[in-house]
Amino acid sequence: MKKVLVLLIALTPALLFAQGWKSKTLITLGDRNITAGEFMEVYEKNNVKSEVIDKKSVDDYLDMYINFKLKVTEAENLKMDTLPKFVKEYEGYRKQLAKPYFTNDAVTEQLVEEAYERMQWDVNASHILIKCDVHAVPADTLKAYNKALELRKRIMNGEDFGDVAVEASEDPSARDIEAIPGKQRAYKGNRGNLGYFSVFDMVYPFENGAYNTKEGEVSMPVRSDFGYHIIKLNSKTPACGQIRAAHIFLIVDENDPEKTDSVVGAKAANIYKEIDKDGKNWDIIVKKYSDDKGSAQHGGMLTPFKVSQIVPEFIAEIKKLNENEFSEPVKTSYGYHIIKLVSKSGVKSLDEERENITKRVEKDMRAKVSEEVVLKRILKENKFKEYTKVKDAFIATIDSTLKEGKYVVAEGVDQNKVLFKLEKQEFKIADFVEYIKKHESAQPFMSEGSYAYQLYDEFVKETVFAYEDAHLEAKYPDFKLLVQEYHDGILLFDLMDKEVWKKAEMDTAGIKAFYESNKGDYMWGKRVKTIIVKVNNDESLPRMEQLIREDLTSDSLKAIVKNEGLKGVTIKSPYFQKGDNVDIDETEWVAGTIRVIPSTVDKSTKIVKILEVREPEPKTYREARGVITSAYQTKLENDWLESLKAKYPVTVDEKVLEKIRKNYK
Repeated sequence: MKKVLVLLIALTPALLFAQGWKSKTLITLGDRNITAGEFMEVYEKNNVKSEVIDKKSVDDYLDMYINFKLKVTEAENLKMDTLPKFVKEYEGYRKQLAKPYFTNDAVTEQLVEEAYERMQWDVNASHILIKCDVHAVPADTLKAYNKALELRKRIMNGEDFGDVAVEASEDPSARDIEAIPGKQRAYKGNRGNLGYFSVFDMVYPFENGAYNTKEGEVSMPVRSDFGYHIIKLNSKTPACGQIRAAHIFLIVDENDPEKTDSVVGAKAANIYKEIDKDGKNWDIIVKKYSDDKGSAQHGGMLTPFKVSQIVPEFIAEIKKLNENEFSEPVKTSYGYHIIKLVSKSGVKSLDEERENITKRVEKDMRAKVSEEVVLKRILKENKFKEYTKVKDAFIATIDSTLKEGKYVVAEGVDQNKVLFKLEKQEFKIADFVEYIKKHESAQPFMSEGSYAYQLYDEFVKETVFAYEDAHLEAKYPDFKLLVQEYHDGILLFDLMDKEVWKKAEMDTAGIKAFYESNKGDYMWGKRVKTIIVKVNNDESLPRMEQLIREDLTSDSLKAIVKNEGLKGVTIKSPYFQKGDNVDIDETEWVAGTIRVIPSTVDKSTKIVKILEVREPEPKTYREARGVITSAYQTKLENDWLESLKAKYPVTVDEKVLEKIRKNYK
């Protein structure tokens, strides 16, 4: 053991020396030094660890890197990274890049899988609500919980859930609503039944309560932002997904003797009897009888919907039907329906649904689950220490001015006292007071103490996340490198746009002069001008074979085709070089040559005619405009780079470079 320790002690300086060369300067660019390690980080990411096919040698990449750094240095010296446009774009990218550090992938994946499992099912549930403000003080919260618990006991002792909901639920939809002439129609209460729903249709705590309760059973009180819910799961059935259905609808209006429930119900039964068993006369019956005139013109088709968007009686019937079957008359609060099921989409595979589910999880209350896990991790990693006595003593000084949204600090409060620490950084009462004044609002239904603790928790979370965000570059080298790449990339784009792309676009005289000086570099090979006629109509073919032999231009041919009404004929007159077109390559390049080529895969025929053979010649400015512009941009960029090298002299330490070369051999 002693020998091993002696050997390690002896080797340590050598190991440190071996790694120390990476901190040596490789490139001096003006007054800026770039170490071997900085260069190697970028080189390895883009070549060694990259999956790119065209991987660069160290020397090739070094040239590219130096040119890149010259441009970025110029942009920074021009203060382009302080412009509002740059700052806004950069901060937007950085915010997106930082997101993964504030979510827990494992938790998110669990939530995605949980949501997908729930997507397989539609549930029908009833509830009784006892309201309780999300920020209520503990005494009020306990009172609401106990009230909900007492109602559950009554149900468990045999009372009907719906009866108890009508009597005691603080969700007004449970009870009947009487009509107010000219203002609202009468509405029959749902007795607590919320109908059908699936994942993401309800707030997450309620969804949990429903999916974690067995069919026919009643849950313990479930807390949500609305209060406490007692949930009865009425049914759990395979998910319909998106539904396409049609209906015949008959309105019930007890104020109209001809539209009372009994009259309309009997009429609906008679209409049902008129529908053919195979439904062939469905569209006729819909047009003849349905009171839904909007859908009647389209076979009664409704806009596609989910189970949570239609009354439960309608969905219950849908679940009994197969595609293209229709139901007997169904009574809802609106009237009577005869329903025809067209299709149910069901649920796609997890791979197909994953992206959509993940987005919804991130926007849903579920995101808080992942956020809380991350918060705990950050608190632990940054040695969070809270001074509870200081916090409680300060909150005890807060009076009703906080509830009024006009907080005034009590006399004698020492705002320099520390509330908590992250590593060695202290956060004081003064910081919390500043936060309160920025975020306070009137809260008439909360006690000042309850509101103060709520604001404190929010202050801690915001402060901790801001602290972590400010230290991401120091904590995660990969993040630092990635953010720097985005920073430099945005600067480079803006500067290239200014110095090269827009300059080339505006300098038309310069481009034309460049073309005149270099047009010998932009040549056509040997070419032929042709007429190609494609005929898809056998009756037109003989006439086109006759016309192609005459000395006619393509425009003349097109005019004759139009005047004579020849069908299935298209005419083109392009130039071709060797290799551009197989049919042209196989045709003799002699002016006047005609070749008829029947298709081997369809009934069409091509007729090819060589009009002219042209020897190699320079492309016109118009023909070469695209490549000339690109070449002129390259010239501008190279000239600009030479000026930057004069402005920021570049030297490379060959000894350090040789070590890098050997490192990647």
